[in-house]
Amino acid sequence: MSKYLLEIGVEELPYKFIPMAIEQLKNGFEKFLGENNVTFSNVKVMATPRRLAVIVDGLASSQPDVEKVVKGPIAKVAFDEQGNLSKAGEGFAAKNGVTKEDLYVEDNYVFAKIFIKGKDTKSLLQENVPQIFAKLQGPHFMRWGANDVKFSRPIRWVLSILDTEEVPITIIDKTSSNKTNGHRFAEQNIVINNPDEYVDKLRNAKVIVDQDERKAKILELTKIEADKLNAVTKISDDLLEEVTFIVEYPVAVTCDFDTAYLTIPQEVAVTVMETHQRYFALYTKEGKLINKFVTITNYIGNEFENIKAGNLRVIKARLDDAVFFFNEDTKKPLEAYVENLKGMTFQKGMGSVYDKTERIIKLSEKIASALGVNKPSIKRTAELCKADLATNLVFEFTELQGFIGADYARVSGEEQGVQDGIREHYFPLNADSETAKSIEGQVVGIADKIDTICAVFAAGKKPTGSSDPLGVRRAALGIIKTILEHDLKLDLSEIIKNSIELLPVKADIQKDVEEFFVQRLIIFLNSDYSKNTLEACSEKNPCNDLCDYLQRVKAVSTLNDEKLLENANRVLRILKEAVSIDVQESLFIEQAEKDLFKAVQNVLFTGDYSKYLNDLISINPVVTKFFDDVLVMDKDEKIKNNRLALLNVLKNKYTTITDFVKL
Repeated sequence: MSKYLLEIGVEELPYKFIPMAIEQLKNGFEKFLGENNVTFSNVKVMATPRRLAVIVDGLASSQPDVEKVVKGPIAKVAFDEQGNLSKAGEGFAAKNGVTKEDLYVEDNYVFAKIFIKGKDTKSLLQENVPQIFAKLQGPHFMRWGANDVKFSRPIRWVLSILDTEEVPITIIDKTSSNKTNGHRFAEQNIVINNPDEYVDKLRNAKVIVDQDERKAKILELTKIEADKLNAVTKISDDLLEEVTFIVEYPVAVTCDFDTAYLTIPQEVAVTVMETHQRYFALYTKEGKLINKFVTITNYIGNEFENIKAGNLRVIKARLDDAVFFFNEDTKKPLEAYVENLKGMTFQKGMGSVYDKTERIIKLSEKIASALGVNKPSIKRTAELCKADLATNLVFEFTELQGFIGADYARVSGEEQGVQDGIREHYFPLNADSETAKSIEGQVVGIADKIDTICAVFAAGKKPTGSSDPLGVRRAALGIIKTILEHDLKLDLSEIIKNSIELLPVKADIQKDVEEFFVQRLIIFLNSDYSKNTLEACSEKNPCNDLCDYLQRVKAVSTLNDEKLLENANRVLRILKEAVSIDVQESLFIEQAEKDLFKAVQNVLFTGDYSKYLNDLISINPVVTKFFDDVLVMDKDEKIKNNRLALLNVLKNKYTTITDFVKL
């Protein structure tokens, strides 16, 4: 088996494009090899800011030879009366590269058995690799030189070898060779004799080409630096990925800053370091920020003083701004900023942020009442939750809305519940982050997100495949996670209705918003439960009680009883139309009717869906006996309708938990 190596050397790529390119190249090569019936064992894509590399292992030397039968025209069309090929027959033979002797007739049609020799893999690579590369997509592609073709950054070299042999290809304006380049300040023009030596030779040239190895190295180096200070790091996956894709050879350098900057909210200093400068903040074992950070450089050498000085100069300027804004903002209490929200537009046609705050206050009161919670801190949180949007510090660091508000609430002397609620009402911040722990954050967060979703739908801007106005998908997921994780007994349909009524425009969007929530709910739970189960249980509106819906899904997902499915579906098929009459025991004739009525009456939901499902399973024999002994569609209209009413009672027992037709 063979191994193929492709490397495309480029000027520094935008880090956000690199993961996209890795996935597209992997999919592109796998699709090309699959479609051409070339066997392989693995496609590995590696990338740094200056190169994209693909190694295909276990490659077959060629396509397999193929023998196939091709159907031609009707026999009397392919041959004339003398048995010679007609024009149609000659055309069919020529098209498939066969002679008259190779043709045969079957079922009055002409057939040809043709042999196709498989192409060698080298030729296939030459034909297809440039096409795979040409299909790469990403933002902000550019042209350079006299080229008409666009790519993320100019290409500087191409390496293409199959085992020990070059595979000549041209990508845009560069023809391949067997040479690559190391780190910008290390060895250049490195000859790669075969793909197996590629990774090691680049490592010797100060390039860790495998992003997984580079990521692990970054974590290792950062931990070493942190351990020297008896400190720890809290590196997010997003930040780690970004740093991984902006260096080829990571070197960790510890820098520090003046302890005076620790007086500002910790989140501000961390945001300056991580979001703005891509540094790794350091903390004590107890989680308190210290005045040191680790930066990962793409540097080769041992002199770090200039690096430290440069980083300190940059972070000092940013932190000075933060200190200034913090001091200016805290000259007045947080509630003083609420009035300024009147000058901030929330969304066209939906009023100002002040108007939104007023709606949040009213919704929060309704939600708290529904939960049976009577805490003044909930209303106070709702009143102040958006106040920090009018502060200088949030204007400078938009991503810290909520965190700044919580700290300013602390400075203003607000109680702890209000501080927590202001910070947490934006939670969860993403799909993997935590939900609000405080009841203030949960209630106000749900109110805020519901208002945003309903406002977007009322404005006719509901999300599409490529558009998500104001992040309503994330908002819906946040509500769902908050309710389910904290087992909040809420009628989401009622809250949606209340929210719509508070909007400045009237719109008939209740059904659309509920369907949107159900879609997000099913997508959220689909990793743990089958789609059939989720959709079957959603026939009973999940928005009325998300927690109840989840309990039904959990119970139904364990169902493994064919007889119950058979009986339930039989009942549901018979009762296509609603039955409104009551069961009259005096009209029972057969013992099976009496037994079924008694059995159904004993099936009661007491709060445990697993037990309820088992109770339904336990009456299977009685249901089966009923259908064996009783003719539902009796000639006597009263008896027939009474039996239908009995089945309707049974149907209601089944549909209490799920729609068995969809299982």
